[in-house]
Amino acid sequence: MEKAAKNYKALSVGDIKALGRVTLNSALGLTGAEVSINELPAGVGVPFVHAHKRNEEVYVILEGKGRFFVDGDIFSVEPGSAIRVDPAGERSLKADGESPLRYLCIQTEANSLAQFTENDGIMTESKPAW
Repeated sequence: MEKAAKNYKALSVGDIKALGRVTLNSALGLTGAEVSINELPAGVGVPFVHAHKRNEEVYVILEGKGRFFVDGDIFSVEPGSAIRVDPAGERSLKADGESPLRYLCIQTEANSLAQFTENDGIMTESKPAW
């Protein structure tokens, strides 16, 4: 399912389990964020700890359970967990031994958000067919 139009682009990301990681920034032509969908097999962790120069990250746990590491702190995560990590935060994560860990990672430049939906959204006259 790939569809492109002037104001949007939609696509199928494929089999996340088989791919392990899919980045959406190039595929969707994102201009303000890097977004990836990731899956770690049961018992597997990201093999490195990393930080960023300018970008904060938000991790949203979709499926599975695991452990998250930030600046020496380790805590449990599960579906519905959301974690924001400052650029300088040293981070990594690991799936528990029972199930894969699927999560979204959204990366944007820290302090770059000019306004939220309440101040940026505008109502239009368009109506969907449903």
